[in-house]
Amino acid sequence: MASESAAPVAMSEAERAKEIAQLKAGKTAAMANMVDEAETPLAEEYVLPGGEAPQEEASVEILPEQADEFTCASCFMVRHRTQLVREDNGQKFCSECEG
Repeated sequence: MASESAAPVAMSEAERAKEIAQLKAGKTAAMANMVDEAETPLAEEYVLPGGEAPQEEASVEILPEQADEFTCASCFMVRHRTQLVREDNGQKFCSECEG
């Protein structure tokens, strides 16, 4: 009467590597033919970064510089007049750039 033991069988590293390679090859070949049909519509709708996004128009109202604002000559940000620190030859500088 034959009995199976739970003890591990001693294998050389070469045999173990060969067996692992055979298992990986069989698993890859078996899985290559499997396609999950439920995920197909989801994959078709997914846009990769840098891919083409749907064309949407943004509506942004651009206002001209107001009387109480100035454009900083260093950072080119439109700032409120309370942030004006220095004016030199008609160029205005904000408190953050002169800070």
